Amino acid sequence: MRSEKEGPSKPLPLYSSQEINRPYWDRVLGKIGETVRGTLPSVSEIGRDNPDPFRVLVSTLISLRTRDEVTFAASLRLFEKADTPEGMADLSEEEIASLIYPAGFYKMKSRHIRDISLILLKEYGGQVPSDRESLLALPGVGLKTANLVLSLGFRIPAICVDTHVHRIANRMGWISTNKPDDSERELTRILPVDYWIPINELLVLYGQQICTPLSPRCSLCPVVTSCRRVGVDKYR
Repeated sequence: MRSEKEGPSKPLPLYSSQEINRPYWDRVLGKIGETVRGTLPSVSEIGRDNPDPFRVLVSTLISLRTRDEVTFAASLRLFEKADTPEGMADLSEEEIASLIYPAGFYKMKSRHIRDISLILLKEYGGQVPSDRESLLALPGVGLKTANLVLSLGFRIPAICVDTHVHRIANRMGWISTNKPDDSERELTRILPVDYWIPINELLVLYGQQICTPLSPRCSLCPVVTSCRRVGVDKYR
């Protein structure tokens, strides 16, 4: 039976820009990196094996509101049939949907994937654009998806803020925001550029293993003394 403790009744104030300087980031993110273990997020695994922007784009679309293991298997099934805009455009929406099922919202995602493939062929010569504005104009692509394509597909510095990054950045006291898109903007102000790409993988694993949404495992946290525990009511 797990033991829970009450969180701090009055969290410490947010960090100032002077407090979270380069040595701070090196120390805190370094300790987190030394602690987390396990398989990378599904899109990172796909991007590591084959850092093709189209594969990263499609697998990221599949991953939205879908568990990692489902995303990885669905992406591989789809890429066995088609992994280029030309090949994807030759498939019907129904074929794509059956290949990515049971990913969440698989019918809508299949439509977006096919529509994007057609747009890439018509407007970009079959290539995924490498600027954020063009990516955001594609069907179903939001800021998280665009930044993941830039960072994993093109190795262009960009911060992908998912639910783990948003939660942990606010819990630690680095920023104070209500929406992931606002967190992305604030983190780009304070985080050294060379951490923009790896912070997503670091904090996703950290959020799954230690800094969980409910009752985080503070007793196992290597940076607990640096955490403001904002919004933490109970911890283990």
